[in-house]
Parts: sequence; C-alpha cells; structure tokens
Amino acid sequence: MTTQLKPVTAADAGNVKAEVSTEEWALREDLACAFRLVAHYGWDDLIFTHLSVRVPGPEHHFLINPYNLMFDEITASSLVKIDVDGNPVMETPYLTNPAGFCIHSAIHMAREDARAVIHLHTPHGQAVAAMAEGLMPLTQTAMLIRDEVAYHHYEGVATDLAERERLVADLGARRAMILRNHGTLTVGETVGEAFIAMYFLERACEAQCLALAGGPARLNHPPQGTPEKTAAQGRDGLKLVGNMLAWPALRRKMDRLDPSYRT
Repeated sequence: MTTQLKPVTAADAGNVKAEVSTEEWALREDLACAFRLVAHYGWDDLIFTHLSVRVPGPEHHFLINPYNLMFDEITASSLVKIDVDGNPVMETPYLTNPAGFCIHSAIHMAREDARAVIHLHTPHGQAVAAMAEGLMPLTQTAMLIRDEVAYHHYEGVATDLAERERLVADLGARRAMILRNHGTLTVGETVGEAFIAMYFLERACEAQCLALAGGPARLNHPPQGTPEKTAAQGRDGLKLVGNMLAWPALRRKMDRLDPSYRT
C-alpha cells in the first residue's frame, strides 16, 4: 500500500479518464456521485467508512475511497483502484484503510452480484445496530427492506482477515446487513441499487429511533401478514427504483449541486 503521509487534496489525483476504460470511468462517476450524496444527506463520518465498486474484468480489482479525503471532496479520478490484497494497481497519492479493504474485499470476492458495497456509521444506523430487536417492522420503509437485512456480530475494528469468512456467511444472499454495535451495509449490482437500499435502510433506522423515543408501549404495530406482503413488494421494486428511477434523478441532483464529482 502507499505510505504517502503529506497533506493531499482531490486535485492531486490529476485526471485519470484517459487511463481507464469507458466502463470503468462510468463506474467512477457513479461511485464519486454516491460519496457526494452520502455527504449531502449527512451520513458521512469524517473520512471513515467506505463505498466501493468492482471494476469489470477477471482481476477482481475494485474502486474505493482514498482514506485522506472527505466524502464531499471525492472525485472520479481520486478513487483508488486496488486488488484483493489491498494493493493499489494504479499510481496514487492517497492512502487506503485496511478495515475498509477487509469488509469490502470479502463481499466483492464472494458475491458476483455484489458489484457495489456501501458501509456507513450513522448515529441512527448504529443505534439500531445496538438494539437487541434489530430493525423492527414499524414503518413501510422498514417493511420494504427488512427481509433483506442480515446481521453480523461485532468483532472489533475489521482488520482481521479471518473475519471475512464470517461476514460473507452472515450476509448470505441478502442485500443489506446490520453490523451489530457498528453500522449498516448494503450491496447491489450497481451503485444505484446499493445506494437506494442504503437510503431505505437508513430511513428505516431513523424512523425506528424516533418512534421508540415515545416508549415501546406507545407503538402501533402493523396488522398480521402486512410486513411479509410489503417485503415481497419491495424485492423487485427497490431494484427498479435503484436503476431506472431514483438513481438517475439523484445523479441529476448532484449535477445541479456540484458536478465536480465527475472530474
């Protein structure tokens, strides 16, 4: 890994568009946009947590955020391309984080459909991760995604490569996971799918925290069978929203706010 420790900015990456394939550049723009959106919605945690996407090809290379940039600084060119051992495969002035490598590489290597992975440490996500009940079917948002949520017990900061097998086993074929006492994680075939799954998961966690503020005795639970019906409606609906509806709209939103993510 690079050991560069001097202060850097997004401009230090230069522009790598001419050095990568058209397919990779499109992924870089999508992922950089997702970082900016995470910052826009207040889901970032300084420079911590990670978003990643796998680059097409047999090498299992993937793009991940530089460890020394804030999410609202990240651009398509500043993303770091690394191999499954965490080593940069292109020249970069940036650091990468071993914990991000451990979690993301495990899922990218095990799940062919998990081309994009998002991991966050939001206060509401961490709060639900610390609740014995986990995510409860209290709102439509929670019910749409709840059947897709797996759980992984906390093992400390994720730098132990042996944890990768347990992460993969706990996630199984699902597209979301609550990392107990830690945070949230979603996967998708595209960056848009992973982002929309995270949007629903985070909104559900936030709503649960607000609902529980009045005490569990005051909760209104949905009728029997409704959570299962709503979950079935969400399985295909979220994929459509992530690819065809909300994600293109979110890209347009970020283009209006700050199109520099594309550079």
